[in-house]
Amino acid sequence: MIGSAALIVIGSELTRGIIQDRHGQLVSRAMSGLGIHMSQIVEVPDDGSIASILSAIVRKNDLVVITGGLGPTSDDMTRQCIAAVASSPLERNEESWNALHERIGEKIHGANEKQTMIPRSFCRIANANGTADGFYGYTPSGCLIVALPGPPREMQPMFESVVVPLVSRLSGHGEVARREYTSFITAEAKLEELTQQVAPDLTWATRFQDYCISLYLSGGDEKEKDRAVSELRRACGSHLIADGDTSALDILLESVRGHGLTLSCAESCTGGLASGMLTSPAGASEYFLGSVVSYSNGVKQSVLGVDSSIIAEHGAVSRQCAQAMADGVMALTGSQCAFSITGVAGPGESERKKVGTVCFAFAMKGRRTRSLVLHFSSWGRESVRRKSVTSAMLLMASFIEGEDVEQVASTWAFI
Repeated sequence: MIGSAALIVIGSELTRGIIQDRHGQLVSRAMSGLGIHMSQIVEVPDDGSIASILSAIVRKNDLVVITGGLGPTSDDMTRQCIAAVASSPLERNEESWNALHERIGEKIHGANEKQTMIPRSFCRIANANGTADGFYGYTPSGCLIVALPGPPREMQPMFESVVVPLVSRLSGHGEVARREYTSFITAEAKLEELTQQVAPDLTWATRFQDYCISLYLSGGDEKEKDRAVSELRRACGSHLIADGDTSALDILLESVRGHGLTLSCAESCTGGLASGMLTSPAGASEYFLGSVVSYSNGVKQSVLGVDSSIIAEHGAVSRQCAQAMADGVMALTGSQCAFSITGVAGPGESERKKVGTVCFAFAMKGRRTRSLVLHFSSWGRESVRRKSVTSAMLLMASFIEGEDVEQVASTWAFI
């Protein structure tokens, strides 16, 4: 049984105040949901300070989670200290070695090689998003130590998929029935506020990613989870809470491939971000024919065929311009459907339109092109660009499926 737990967060940028810890809340909430007392959270620099701290924390807790200190540029102290406390010598883990060698080849020799070293009696936790695997095992006194990489995009999936189920079993909860959802566009703070309102008796956690937020629900019965998710979907808006671990790109490609369509796009404020995402999967040439990054008005006119009178009368950031862009790129590439994005990403306002004002259009052969405008809350230029691309993909999928995209977007409450 696990009664108490501690978290050690390693990173000099944390202790200097350059970045904030994003793991404490995640780990604490998960432990609380399992009835485990979180005794302490300790931040230490990446300079070997863990050596004087780990032994004392292990003596006082049943579980110690360590994040950071496993990268190729870190010294060997974290791994060595864990091995010493566990009385288990470091040795090369063949699974880690083979996986890393497959990923980076002969570059593994040198600094990267030590990332495959774990205490002999410990088990590997595979890292799908980075080069440093995690690992877990016991000290002679029975304390469970879990070591994970520091970057949130690496640590958080490993924690949710491996550590939480492991700890739930060991703490007497059995296999926790957890549901995973993907939230789009809604800010993490707002999503957490809404989740607390609709699911006060459930255990939940969020994991921030670049283009979405993963939401995990556990506890209660299935009806309670169903009710909470239904209320959350009503609060956020149509299509903004999806089942499982997915992405806006996955949702769009399911529609495109399902209908056997080809796709193109025209971008202005997003500067090719959507095009890059569309071409990232293997086999993208089967569905994606091309795009135009029409950043200037001149390119909008000369390449996409946007009439100069549209820009003169309505501006480049307008539904009319977006519609002409979508129609233009579909005609130019010969695709069967297309979308366009034009807006003000910031900083600074232009054309008397506020930062976060973005216009979209969706075109498809045999159907009338539809356009709409959204007003995003701006947390910086990149946030507007990411929200724009995510919205365009979700709405393009909705359009392909025959839905009224204006009606769908009108339900989006917290963007």
